[in-house]
This record gives sequence, structure tokens and C-alpha cells, in this order.
Amino acid sequence: MTTSEEREQAFILIFEKSFNNELSCDEIIELALDSQVIKKSAFTFSLFNAACENLEEIDKTVAAYITGRNISRVSKVSLAVLRLAICELNYLKKTPAGVVINEAVNLCKKYASEDEYAFVNGTLGAMLKESR
Repeated sequence: MTTSEEREQAFILIFEKSFNNELSCDEIIELALDSQVIKKSAFTFSLFNAACENLEEIDKTVAAYITGRNISRVSKVSLAVLRLAICELNYLKKTPAGVVINEAVNLCKKYASEDEYAFVNGTLGAMLKESR
């Protein structure tokens, strides 16, 4: 499995968590494995678990960089992509920022409407610009 596929699996888990907040991260992984939505992957699980453990901080970061929007008005797809990318950038720090942003845009292109990938790209770009 490629790193992009593993990242996509983490996105799916994060997206699922947004609908089933009452379930633990382990329960969501278990359900996804049982239903064969995902395959076992250490990278996928580390991304998803880091996102779960740091969700409050990640959402504060999202809220700080979305211009003219309230976090509750961001689509669940875009929010899951932003959570994934910010988690990877801030907590795993193994992948170059450009790669993480490119992967986030690709996920948006696959799962969201056309205008959403520009929103995600702009949000992540603004975050990186300020952090430098």
C-alpha cells in the first residue's frame, strides 16, 4: 500500500469519527477493519490516533485559519482533510509540508466539490506562511 493510500485511509477514519463521536478511536478502527473499509497500516493508525488525541488543538488551529467561516460551517469532508493535514504537519512532522498539502488537495478533489480543494489549499498555505 502506498503512503497516499494509507493517508486516505486515515482520512476515512477521521471522517467517520465526525459522525460517530461517541465511539472511541479504537472502536472506529475495529469497525473499519471488520467491514474491510481499510487494511491494517501502522502509518494510517498513527495518523488517526494522533488526530484523535489532539483533536481539540487541531480544531483550534483550523478555526484560527479559516477566514470568514465558522468551523461548524465547514463541510465534513474539508474538515476531515484539514484535520488530517494539520495533524501530520504539527504532530508527525515526517513528511515535507508541500507533500502534505498536495495530498490534502488530492483528497479534496476526490471526495469534495471543486471549490473545497481551493479552500483547503488556502487554509493550509496561510497556516504554513505564518509558521515560517
